[in-house]
Amino acid sequence: MARYLAGRVAGVVLILFLVCLFTFIIFFTLSPDPAVMICGKTCTPERIDQIRDVLGLDRPFFTQFWTFLAGIFAGRDYGSGANLVHCAAPCLGYSFQTNQSVWQMVVDRLPVSATVAIGAAVLWLLVGIVAGLVSAVKEGTWWDRAAMGLALGGSSIPNYVLALALQYVLVVWLQILPFPSAVAFSDGPVLWFQSYLMPWVVLATGYACLYARLTRANVIDTLAENFMRTARAKGLPPALTLRRHALRPALTPIATIFGMDFAALLGGALITETVFGLNGVGKMAADSINKNDQPVIMAVTLLAAFFVVVGNVVVDVVYTRLDPRVRITAQ
Repeated sequence: MARYLAGRVAGVVLILFLVCLFTFIIFFTLSPDPAVMICGKTCTPERIDQIRDVLGLDRPFFTQFWTFLAGIFAGRDYGSGANLVHCAAPCLGYSFQTNQSVWQMVVDRLPVSATVAIGAAVLWLLVGIVAGLVSAVKEGTWWDRAAMGLALGGSSIPNYVLALALQYVLVVWLQILPFPSAVAFSDGPVLWFQSYLMPWVVLATGYACLYARLTRANVIDTLAENFMRTARAKGLPPALTLRRHALRPALTPIATIFGMDFAALLGGALITETVFGLNGVGKMAADSINKNDQPVIMAVTLLAAFFVVVGNVVVDVVYTRLDPRVRITAQ
């Protein structure tokens, strides 16, 4: 297991390095000149050269890349002399639009994205797995057909359409919920719950529908296995047979996709946060794309890649605990 984990960690480091390199190439060589963007419309060539010197944009590409990479671990300096500014590690640069530290911007907005992701994940796991499990047990009944019909319809509704519909019905028409906002839990659990309820529902709907269909298919396949016939032939109660022998192999694939889906959401739910105006990482990314704020876009890209690759490793480790066959191979 130690050798397996060491190999996985080495793979994570390599993938993050390549993501960092390719992202740097895209945003700092193929995008418009950042110095011109920062300087504005009324600017002199001397001022543009000065900005390039402060940001290090006049240096060779690989020098810029290694300086950026070293800044993540050891910090970096911008400018020289009286204009020297030190960016402490982990340094992801400064926003071209607000001149704020990109790392601090991410730290300030990450709790909002984490709250949205965790709440939605709990909701879609409960609804999706329970609905899929009941549909599998009652295969062919009216419940099965109704649940799978709703799952198919729910997975076809775009997030922004559902978000706008819920806002109109629950906020404008019925007035039973406040408009979503990034309320802290310390401001009141009830207000916090009401403020995040609609984003949770919107984000969880599509995933819950997908998980319900996958759970149903996996449980039906598991119930048809030979070991399930043996368990029933021994006279075990149906509930015990389902819980002890069917759920574990049926839900193992669900654990895999859940780890990847949840890790991706931690990098920001762009559409949901933008529609509801939640100032999380996703909305920050959307605003930065509109303004071509390259350091912020690059930081969000690296953050999302970090969560995905680390989530992949966590899923692999969990998988070795759920499936003995994978455990033997990993060792």
